[in-house]
Amino acid sequence: MSILITGADGYLGWPATLRIADRTDDRVILVDNFGRREWVEEVGATSATPVSSIDRRLDAAREVHGLSNLSFVKGDLVEKSFVDELLVVHEPDVVVHTAAQPSAPYSQINGERANYTQHNNMQATRNLLWGLEEHDLTNTHFIETTTTGVYGAPEFPIPEGGATMENQGEADDVPFPAMAGSWYHLTKSHDAANLRLAHQQFDIPISDVRTAIVYGTETAETREDDRLKTRFDFDYYFGTVGHRFCAQAVAGYPVTVYGKGEQRKPFISLEDAVEGLAQVALEDPDDRPEGLTVYNQVTRAISIVEIAETIADVGSEFDLDVAVKHFENPRDEDETHKMEIENDRYADLIGGQNQTFEEGVRDIFETLTRYDDTIESYEDRFLPSVLVDE
Repeated sequence: MSILITGADGYLGWPATLRIADRTDDRVILVDNFGRREWVEEVGATSATPVSSIDRRLDAAREVHGLSNLSFVKGDLVEKSFVDELLVVHEPDVVVHTAAQPSAPYSQINGERANYTQHNNMQATRNLLWGLEEHDLTNTHFIETTTTGVYGAPEFPIPEGGATMENQGEADDVPFPAMAGSWYHLTKSHDAANLRLAHQQFDIPISDVRTAIVYGTETAETREDDRLKTRFDFDYYFGTVGHRFCAQAVAGYPVTVYGKGEQRKPFISLEDAVEGLAQVALEDPDDRPEGLTVYNQVTRAISIVEIAETIADVGSEFDLDVAVKHFENPRDEDETHKMEIENDRYADLIGGQNQTFEEGVRDIFETLTRYDDTIESYEDRFLPSVLVDE
């Protein structure tokens, strides 16, 4: 038995690799081309936590956790010949596909980066799916982290996967329409459609894990040694809103909320996201749902203003005097949108929320206060213009 994990050097992929490898004796093959490291450097940013080389990470995994079942392959999934060789040599029973250019802002910089994002993300997924078909590996369980961003922000509760469409008195279950708001998010909408098509045409068992905004710096495995730390991006392009707010607080700036900030976004802690991927990857084939299963990998929706206020409250535990300031909203958005998103299937999978947002923020501050010099050195990469212009 073997498990292939793509994007295994990434923010989510690396800690997921550690947990999966720790719970199985199967061979776990890590695949990455280190693109995330290059993209972050390209926009003039860095990870707040020092990111060890893959060799040091693997050494630490063996020394600290006794993980002797890990091996690494460097390669680009956009190259079909590489994917073909990878699948033929390793014949994986499970593929956990976390590799992607994951930043919506990066994909919006210009046409070149939009094209790159779409080509990179969708070509990699298609190569893997077609590779399984062409090399007689259609029993392989294919798991991909797509995104809750494929749903957009509808006014009605978001289902866990499909939707029911009614017309002229007739109704049928259909895939949820692509309502993505960026060139990146649209790649995952296309991936979701291609996953469905691959299941229909090739009968590959598929788990479409639609991942919410992930926050946090640690999992049970990464806490044990600094060499095992995952990356933590806090810049405008690759840092999520909660991470940027925490960076502002550590650097001594107020947390900025545009408008009322009552709009809610779907969130999940790094700990809970890793647990979900491990549960799906290691599920007994006899117990796993048949066909294509969609999971909304989210534990709750949180408003922007609640994020800011929680960061301010937790920051006081670290002797940080964090103010929350509201500014006129330059964006065209509903500042009071009350997103509702169903997650029953996912909650059952992980046994409910294992880390609260407050606990995740505490983790972040414990990490970032160790690397406050890095945060302050790169403050031009995350400070919003309303603070720069003050």
